[in-house]
Amino acid sequence: MRKEQALKILCFLKKQYPSAKIAIRFENPTQLLVATILSAQCTDKRVNIVTSLLFKKYKTIKDYASANRKKFESEIRSTGFYRNKAKNIIEAAKIIRIKFNNNVPDNMKDLISLPGVARKTANIILQNAYGKVEGIAVDTHVRRLSQRIGFTKETNQDKIENDLMNIFPRKYWSLINYLLVEHGRTICHARKPKCAVCIINKFCGYFTPRGTKPQPLGWR
Repeated sequence: MRKEQALKILCFLKKQYPSAKIAIRFENPTQLLVATILSAQCTDKRVNIVTSLLFKKYKTIKDYASANRKKFESEIRSTGFYRNKAKNIIEAAKIIRIKFNNNVPDNMKDLISLPGVARKTANIILQNAYGKVEGIAVDTHVRRLSQRIGFTKETNQDKIENDLMNIFPRKYWSLINYLLVEHGRTICHARKPKCAVCIINKFCGYFTPRGTKPQPLGWR
């Protein structure tokens, strides 16, 4: 697969999902930080349900920094891994209060210094809260589809992100996550992908039409 072919795939996906955008609901950088930490190993739908109540109670960084740990855990319990998430959110808020004057950082270096924030979360915050594009958010959907389609052979999220950034021009970086997430939810499911009706199956390294030989994965 060449870069030209990757751009064709991007074009097909853009036509298929013209309204693809972030599914998490938020109104400010603080809410987005909290929601993205909660979204780890959890659906955006569940996160939105939890935050619809959470954001009414906790409105500022100070509110999160002073939250009662046990109470907060119970409030986010349904998102899974709630003890670790509660710890990270509260500790991140304390750091932001002291080190960043109550403002969620607007750069990659400072964001990834916060508990519970890796490059995926930082990319989402930068793109959606500050309009800054420094990379590509690699979540479970992006990782799965990137490997299946043949964009990468890597398994590490940072290495997958690097491969995607080398393939696609920077102007498309902010779109990649939303398009692959939409396609992953709609067609390219983890267990039973709907390859027969997939609009990009002829370009995909995973799809094997009946009567043909399997296509090799990766760039070719």
